[in-house]
Amino acid sequence: MIDKQAIEAALKAVGDVYGNGDIVENRRVERIAVDAGTVALTLNLPTDDAEVKRRVEDEARAAIKALQGVREVMIMTRGEKPTLAAAGPAQGPAQGGQQGAQQGGPGPSPGGNPFDQQSPIEGVNNIIAVSSAKGGVGKSTVCVNLALAMARQGARVGVMDADVYGPSVHILLGIEKRPQAGETKEIAPVEAAGLKVMSLGLLTDQTEAVIWRGPIVMGVVKKFLHDVEWGELDYLFIDMPPGTGDAQLTLAQTVPVTGAVIVTTPSKLALVDAEKGLHMFRRVEIPVLGFVENMSHFMCPHCGERTDIFNHSPARETAERLDTVMLGELPLDPAVRASGDEGRPTVQSAPDSPVGRGFLDIAGRLRELVPAAGTKR
Repeated sequence: MIDKQAIEAALKAVGDVYGNGDIVENRRVERIAVDAGTVALTLNLPTDDAEVKRRVEDEARAAIKALQGVREVMIMTRGEKPTLAAAGPAQGPAQGGQQGAQQGGPGPSPGGNPFDQQSPIEGVNNIIAVSSAKGGVGKSTVCVNLALAMARQGARVGVMDADVYGPSVHILLGIEKRPQAGETKEIAPVEAAGLKVMSLGLLTDQTEAVIWRGPIVMGVVKKFLHDVEWGELDYLFIDMPPGTGDAQLTLAQTVPVTGAVIVTTPSKLALVDAEKGLHMFRRVEIPVLGFVENMSHFMCPHCGERTDIFNHSPARETAERLDTVMLGELPLDPAVRASGDEGRPTVQSAPDSPVGRGFLDIAGRLRELVPAAGTKR
């Protein structure tokens, strides 16, 4: 039986980044999760030396794999630098002096351009961020259904769940199996409904709360971007968490994003946050492809009459004022919630329904704006 104590004992054979003691003794091991032969490990390696980080990761992986019953090992690292007093003489003088650098954040180095560190994902033609800035507007549902609609129209599509604190993509797609090790990258995405999928929810227990600070969240986003074996994709949809914080900034500075889709509802509160999200994307030089208004209206299933149950929505006027487009208006339909709960989203279970056709229409507009071949920024 694999347990955390056995894993910690094995990791005591791995020397620390500064050469004094081991990574367990120096508290570099921050989290250990074990599930059915898969071990997920989070390490804090406070050094800029890529060779040292690689050495520690390789030795840690080998030490854990040597334990009986271990099939796969997934390691996530972050690099929060200790203070000068904590680091001791081996750390040397502090550099930069900026709070973002000391905390392992994505802040630019003095005089540098934070976007100079972007590197494309090999084989991925377009990266589309689906965002809302506000929670509860159905962003994840829209993201998954748009991805399915793109795949239904013949594109090669992946979905990455960047909502570390509240991952839901795997639930919407009914995925229960765990990711395996890839052939060329550390992690192979899970394939479901014609999509390649990666979510932290596939690596943790469904009821387990993720209580991580920003630097770890940023590390997870980077790992999912560059350490997952995405293969050849026309579109990689990224389900963003609510807000305009660490995950959004990390995405902008890590990979060239083709564009962002902003999801809103017929609510002034949602539109205020949607506008904030639009300005955030423009500040980090990510084009906004347009708005999607979810739960826009109600279509009577008996007579087909449209009812604006939330009264007139100013979303279209807001989009025009902000010099963007309204990609589509999706009706309110209880079946969308039910199909998502069952792990068979609307485009998969009822593509000919009004909502299903709405998703397919929006996907068609996106393909016109962003052809499959794409052009990276």
